[in-house]
Amino acid sequence: MAEIKLAAESRTEFGKGAARRIRRDNKVPAVIYGHGTDPIHITLPGHETLLALRQANAVLTIVIDGTNEQLALAKQVQRDVIRGFVKHVDLVVVRRGEKVVVDVPLHVVGESAPDTTVNVEHQTISVRAEATHIPTGIEVSVEGLEAGTQIMLGDIELPEGTELHGDPEALAVHVTVAQVQQLETEGEATEEAETETEETPEA
Repeated sequence: MAEIKLAAESRTEFGKGAARRIRRDNKVPAVIYGHGTDPIHITLPGHETLLALRQANAVLTIVIDGTNEQLALAKQVQRDVIRGFVKHVDLVVVRRGEKVVVDVPLHVVGESAPDTTVNVEHQTISVRAEATHIPTGIEVSVEGLEAGTQIMLGDIELPEGTELHGDPEALAVHVTVAQVQQLETEGEATEEAETETEETPEA
């Protein structure tokens, strides 16, 4: 995963009024914390920050006032529910070589057997990986799988250096009979039962 550099400015104004002024200037109020350091309050460029946070678990190099660099991950992002712009960001400091726990998107690839449906129980998978080598996504193949097949989290192959963080026995993906096929089968069974009833002579 490529690192993204953002130029930041330190800030000393706080509160709702200050936050509104910052956003009017197309900037985003943010705070950096972690590793026992005092929180650092900053502003980030609005458009560049919005683009950077579109990438899941983006590693951000925050350059504060042109000199102080901090490597960070977005811990919490507040967005405007209507217009979608970023209102505030909590950033956690990370170190190169340090392992962090993050949720990574789970992508299902391939086509299961005919007349089956693939049900995904987890849209993301919790993993432990190096902060600068977080996978952008984890793929799980369902190619040719028959109805009744179950894939647990522990069955999913992870990239080298990445570990599952969670219950390996939790269901991730399962393949079932397609609903249309199932309804047709149930309908045929009902028709057969009715036919047998009609053909049974009265005692």
